[in-house]
Amino acid sequence: MENLNKIIREKADYEQLKTDKLRNDSKQRLSKILKKKVETTMIGALSSIEEHFGFLWGASGGPVSSQNLSEEQKIMYEPYQKVRSEILDKGNTQSRNIDAELNQYDVKWLRFTMNIPIKENN
Repeated sequence: MENLNKIIREKADYEQLKTDKLRNDSKQRLSKILKKKVETTMIGALSSIEEHFGFLWGASGGPVSSQNLSEEQKIMYEPYQKVRSEILDKGNTQSRNIDAELNQYDVKWLRFTMNIPIKENN
């Protein structure tokens, strides 16, 4: 009888470990996905700024060299670098805040499941 109780207890412990692992893996997966989305938003914003305003500091799709810029372009390039730095800093701060926020929740990934009906042949 003691062996049966031990087996039941071990099974319950195993199920709890499995559930905890699923929750932890789900939270890590969601964190990774959310961080990637924040990063994509930051890079997309910078790309849009460069695409529409890059002509002001001589950006033509490649890296900008401050040696090849005119005085007017240098004047425009400095504020762009400040804005770029602020966008990246704020985005990275929010990316780090994702984990702090997720720690306040139980997360469980609802994986795709399919129930296949079984029909009996008479």
